[in-house]
Amino acid sequence: MRSFAISALREPPFPVHRHPAVEAVAGQSAEWVRELGLIDSPTGLRRLAGANPAELAARACPEAPAGGLRLLTDLICWLFVMDDACDEDGLGASPTRLAPTVAELLAVLDRQGDPAAPAPTGGGPLGVALDDLCRRVRARQRPALLLRLVSELREYLLALLWEAANREHQRVPGVTEYVQMRRHTGGTRPSFTLTDLAYDQLPEAGRRADPALVALDVLAADLVCWCNDVFSYGKERTGTPDAHNLVTTIAGETGQDEAAALRAAATRFNEALAEYAEREAALASGADEPVRAVLTNRRNWIRATYDWSLAASRYA
Repeated sequence: MRSFAISALREPPFPVHRHPAVEAVAGQSAEWVRELGLIDSPTGLRRLAGANPAELAARACPEAPAGGLRLLTDLICWLFVMDDACDEDGLGASPTRLAPTVAELLAVLDRQGDPAAPAPTGGGPLGVALDDLCRRVRARQRPALLLRLVSELREYLLALLWEAANREHQRVPGVTEYVQMRRHTGGTRPSFTLTDLAYDQLPEAGRRADPALVALDVLAADLVCWCNDVFSYGKERTGTPDAHNLVTTIAGETGQDEAAALRAAATRFNEALAEYAEREAALASGADEPVRAVLTNRRNWIRATYDWSLAASRYA
């Protein structure tokens, strides 16, 4: 399936960058995972190492201080572990099984990284690691970004319950529904937020809420998720197929066979990429430095996802 993705997806026309501290940060983040007990099995550790979260972060955040890169890498590790718990280990097989864990993690998010609060007792290592991430973001003294991160992670967790309900009922969502929910289940938005925090160049609130910039943000998230879907489809169709893939939803809604649905998903990505380039150019014209920084961060994420997917064994 990787060969199909390479041939069918348009390569993002953005420069390739990679943070020079990637190896050091990879080691530090792996130690963080082990110390907090996020993964306690050799199989899980190999699975996370094959995903190479530091490589994805280093390409998405190539010029930030090493501390910002480390925080982003740890978040990506946490998201991968949570996703694997749901998708590979059965936690997300039904809402009733997943709900207690989600409730505990939502309680962690409600604390917003309060340094005076005791360590969380619920949620296990996932809760401890999530609390650690929130505390570290809070220490950066950017309350608007902390609130944004907490909100986006809350949306991510609730969207996982939607996935679990679909699995329980063997339901394939429609394309429009899937596209909307994928923006949350992909964990892309909190990753964007920590990338913005790493560079510490933030547009003022009014500019950040500009509908044109918000729409571009949504399109960037779609591109990251759809690229991931095409690259990962081959793996996801083996064993017990998961309905949560753009290719699967296109096939289910239109009745197309697998080959046609794959081509349709690739076409959707390619057309959105062209639209993104047009919208970005319009926004960049006359933009101030903080807005240009956000635009650079989003194009880095699109390019990073494509390049990382070429090599990551997670989707081989």
